[in-house]
Amino acid sequence: MINSILPHKFDNQYHNYTIVNDNDYIFHFKGNSLLLEINGDEYKFPVKKELYGEANVTVASFLFSFNDKPCFLVWDIPQITNRYTYKEINLFRKFKQREIAWLSMVAFQLMNWILSNKYCGKCGSKTEEKRDERAIICSGCNTIVYPKISPAIIVAIVCNDKILLAHNSNFANNWYSLVAGYADIGESLEETVIREVKEEVGLDVKNIRYCKSQPWPYSGSLMIGFVAEADELQPIHVDNIEINEAAWFTRENLPNHPPNISISGEMIELFEKGKL
Repeated sequence: MINSILPHKFDNQYHNYTIVNDNDYIFHFKGNSLLLEINGDEYKFPVKKELYGEANVTVASFLFSFNDKPCFLVWDIPQITNRYTYKEINLFRKFKQREIAWLSMVAFQLMNWILSNKYCGKCGSKTEEKRDERAIICSGCNTIVYPKISPAIIVAIVCNDKILLAHNSNFANNWYSLVAGYADIGESLEETVIREVKEEVGLDVKNIRYCKSQPWPYSGSLMIGFVAEADELQPIHVDNIEINEAAWFTRENLPNHPPNISISGEMIELFEKGKL
């Protein structure tokens, strides 16, 4: 999956760093594009001294650490040369440097969280970043806001040597994938699996078991993967809203599906190898 970046190290532990040092990594966005340094046929994250020289960075937010080096979201506009380029965030889905793609996605999620909470949703006062944890606090009523993470299930529905795959109306390239959906208020994850499968493809499932999980920064989601069994003799009824087609497939006859950078692609790959 895209968040598997060994031998590189991603550490999301929060630190109260207020000063950006010369060799700290810089994340600067222009709209939905991130500034990267061109490194031959690849890219790397720029460091402070290369972009700002001796000047101090006036507004920065600590993000995380990469290979034990602090990374900062910086709002000051740098003076860039042709050594640098802005890359649109959606391109990182197909980026060969998985570590660049993953950290860029997480930084993008945190940037949007900060921008969406400049003012308090309760009283309208200005907010500021807390210094003892990753959170935003209201200057007026002290309401605390943490990064929003939305739990969502994704389920491989199997029957003997077949897997049920569905085509979402928004999918390109005639892709098929697993059934997925967000958990609702007061609902366990297992109940979400049962409800989403019934709503989207009309099947009853049983023997639900956990498989693995993946954070997905594009949507601020935590994707929780399950495997469930269903009787293939049940009629399939798609909702014709999210899903417009679904069918059973064998390991030898899988349709176009997501690559293994995502949990859906990895779970389909596990099924294909007989490991699911």
